[in-house]
Amino acid sequence: MAQNSAERLSALVRIPTVSASMDSTGIEPFETLIATLRDFYPLLHERLEMERVSQLGLLYRWKGTDETLAGEPVVLMAHFDVVPADQTDRWTHPPFEGVIESGKVWGRGTLDDKGTLVCLCEAVESLLASGFVPRRDVYLSFAGSEETYGEDAAAIAETLKGRGIRPYLVLDEGGAVIDAPLPWVKVHSAMVGVGEKGIMTVRLDTHAESGHASTPSSLTAVSRIGRAVSRLTASTFPAHLPDAVTTMLSDFVPYVSGAPQTLLKALVKAPALTAQVFARMGGEPGALAHTTVAPTMIEGGTASNVLPSQASATVNVRIALGETTQSAIARIRRRIGDPKVDVTMVEGWDPSPESPTDNAQFAAIRDAVEASYPGVVTVPYIVMATTDSRHFHEPGMAVYRFSPLAMDAAQRGTVHGADERVEIDSLERGQVFFEHLVRGTCGPEEEF
Repeated sequence: MAQNSAERLSALVRIPTVSASMDSTGIEPFETLIATLRDFYPLLHERLEMERVSQLGLLYRWKGTDETLAGEPVVLMAHFDVVPADQTDRWTHPPFEGVIESGKVWGRGTLDDKGTLVCLCEAVESLLASGFVPRRDVYLSFAGSEETYGEDAAAIAETLKGRGIRPYLVLDEGGAVIDAPLPWVKVHSAMVGVGEKGIMTVRLDTHAESGHASTPSSLTAVSRIGRAVSRLTASTFPAHLPDAVTTMLSDFVPYVSGAPQTLLKALVKAPALTAQVFARMGGEPGALAHTTVAPTMIEGGTASNVLPSQASATVNVRIALGETTQSAIARIRRRIGDPKVDVTMVEGWDPSPESPTDNAQFAAIRDAVEASYPGVVTVPYIVMATTDSRHFHEPGMAVYRFSPLAMDAAQRGTVHGADERVEIDSLERGQVFFEHLVRGTCGPEEEF
């Protein structure tokens, strides 16, 4: 089973569905992948109703037997586009060859998100072959533009909403099974995102008199922009710990002992102090505790001896729960404190609300993790990236973010980077996860 899924994933990796390059490559690679899915999963395409929503949105409906539950389906999501592969990076194997070696599938998209797509399709195909029929509708929502913040998932969410459908459960990519969620917590954990930070692209612009570089003014356009960027430090936004992170720390307490357990208990009791500790740690812990600001591009000037008349910078902002795009941009303007620097939001989305962890849906995810990764503890956390699930999220809804793939720290670093790869064993376990989740939420044994 695992080897077949690895071979199918390898074939999908060899189809370069780079959404950022669609203007130059066209839609053909995406259509090739969609046709390949049809070949790989004949039962899925024969027995589920499929419709194209938006340009590259695929919506499959697996009709349930209980009509009273038709408006409350399970929605399982994945995307089949990928980010570019930097040709200057050193890859062990070429990024679009899908090499299978050393028990792994190598290549762009193996973790993000074609690996999860294959696990999901394998699970549905297997359930169909076994004769399983769900009581509750199951929707598969696949998008081809997630990496470019495209319209596919948004169009699918709007389509379902327009039909009066409010999902019982939505599951998209996000967390994974990891080996060390915190430096002092060495516990294999399934990190399930119960919310996600917002995202905003901010542009800083300034103008000045141009002239010869031999007689510069006290503050040129470039130096003004540089000063503005330098003011956007890690302390720009205050530290605050979301409820999910406190719950995560509390859930870890029974699985550690000694000093780590004492530390965790103290952190749980003092969330305000914990937020400050995490913020000072930086990295992943720091990002959990506050809005992050990362200058990513800077422009200005046309020649080495000419003072530029304008300069600009682009800043990526990941907005913590409790903030909004408007409050975040207002704080950035105050921190820069320079009326000659224009601060503009190019695009942005607010953070999602937190989904509950004390409901049947989260319990079903936990049970599916136990079936596929025995002994792994399932805990909530906040996703720091942006996923397509944000289009489904409304207060009170059960929207979660978890890819049933094991990733150590090195593998997590390959997402959007070089040497992206997934263990073949993870593909098998991921299929088990989705089979168990569908049976647990939609099977006859469930008490509705």
